[in-house]
Amino acid sequence: MEIQASLHGCQALATYGNPNVASREHNFVSLYQVAANRSVPARVYSVRQGNSVLMVTVADLANTGLDEKAVIDHAIATLSAGGKVIFDIPHRIYRVYGRQIAVQGADGSRSTVSLFDYKGRLYQLEAKALPGASDGPAATVRFEQSLVFTDGGSNRSEATIRAIREGCHSDALNGAGNPINPAGLDDPRCQVTR
Repeated sequence: MEIQASLHGCQALATYGNPNVASREHNFVSLYQVAANRSVPARVYSVRQGNSVLMVTVADLANTGLDEKAVIDHAIATLSAGGKVIFDIPHRIYRVYGRQIAVQGADGSRSTVSLFDYKGRLYQLEAKALPGASDGPAATVRFEQSLVFTDGGSNRSEATIRAIREGCHSDALNGAGNPINPAGLDDPRCQVTR
């Protein structure tokens, strides 16, 4: 089911660009560095449409013994090397928890990235607006928000999810008027009061 989730994200690659702009799609196997001097096999799906590069990387973490925080921290350090992290916040898709970052590249590019360590795989969605892109931000954000995990599972225990919800002291409401469901205790929405 996780593969379906990454393929769903990859299918989003083809639908979020301008259909009148030629795109170059790539699907290949590569090595992904998950820690210093430690690489694992990964499948990479990418497409360039206009001034945007949209990419899904699914890296195999099975049997590596690597800690989720260490893997995600390394990915953030690698993705932001030479650039400036605009934000680094908790992120959640249903009951799968991870991180979301935005990076301003030294070359003027802007990237939004979601990272999830789930069931022995690292899912990395990167949407990059290339330097000078005026059409990039909306398409890149839409793509970066397109991943869906379809198996109903979670990478947190029920107790951890409950602790996150109980630890978020906010009276903010979601679009339906219900209390927010935070992605972590450092979720900015936990600091909102009406």
